[in-house]
Order: sequence, then structure tokens, then C-alpha cells
Amino acid sequence: MIDHVSLGVTDFERSKKFYDAVLQTLGMKRYYDHDGGSGYGLSAEKPFFWIGTPLDEGRPARAGGGTHVCFAAANRKAVDDFFRAAISAGATDDGKPGPRPIYHPGYYGAFVLDPDGHKIEACCHKPD
Repeated sequence: MIDHVSLGVTDFERSKKFYDAVLQTLGMKRYYDHDGGSGYGLSAEKPFFWIGTPLDEGRPARAGGGTHVCFAAANRKAVDDFFRAAISAGATDDGKPGPRPIYHPGYYGAFVLDPDGHKIEACCHKPD
């Protein structure tokens, strides 16, 4: 079981604005800020998604070629809202909202690349 995920970002302020706009569509918000890091979640008790400057001193932040984070959406409308908010906030389209039967018959998801090139997804496992 995963406790939390952290992504290194190249422009902390830009990334906060991006994730503030995008994650609110899924019921999440930013609960914690400290020098070089912010934590998001469904409540202040357990932020599970973090962005920040790289922890390895001397190494610049870079998007990992295989970095992929998927957020659970309550329904298909939330996936659509996530995608629209992400594109409006500066993401690159990496897969418009829609069914992904290759994963399973009820899978509905949308993919974007955040400002650092991380693949971010929202998905719903419920049928229409």
C-alpha cells in the first residue's frame, strides 16, 4: 500500500497553481506548504500527494520518463472536469477523457502531462 507520492517540480509556484486548479476537480486541495513543498489530499489529516523542489541537492528537477500518477475520480464527470481544468492550467493533452476498455470494461480516464512532463491521470471505474 502506498502512503504518499511526491513529484519533483522545476517551478514550484507554477506547479502549485497547476495542481490547485486541477486537483480541486477531484475534491482535493492543498493543505500543507513549507519551503519547497506542498501537500494535497482529501483532508488535512492525510495529504497523500506532494510536489516540491528536488530532495537531492545539486540535481535539477526533471520529469521521469515513466512517472505516472493516477487520481481516483468519483464519477465520469469529475474525469471530464479534471481534464478541462488541467488543459486550462497549462497541461498538455496526453489522452482525452473516454473509455479505456483495454484496462477493463468500466474504465474511464483522461491523461495529461503536467508543466514538468509528468503523466497525470484521473480515472473512474464505474459505468455511466
